[in-house]
Amino acid sequence: MRVLIAIAALALAVPAAAQTPATSLTLADAASAPSGRVIIDGAGWTCDETGACTAFGGREQPADRACRRVVARLGAVTAFTWKGQALNEQEIAACNASAR
Repeated sequence: MRVLIAIAALALAVPAAAQTPATSLTLADAASAPSGRVIIDGAGWTCDETGACTAFGGREQPADRACRRVVARLGAVTAFTWKGQALNEQEIAACNASAR
């Protein structure tokens, strides 16, 4: 019984962010990174000066669709992960091409 209580306590002690699948991208042009928070489909994106961006929240949708929506607003990406699903090189190329 004590073991179960200890396991439950540890599970609750893990921060919620650690349990949430990653949503991130890298912009092809760091200069196009927005200076403030940008909301796209309910996801709040923040970027640093290198063009690395992360987001929290967002609608349930396929990663390729989320990528197209983000690229349309922020510009081409070199990496894209939506709620833990990373796009491969071909999918990123298709995403960037669809937003032109």
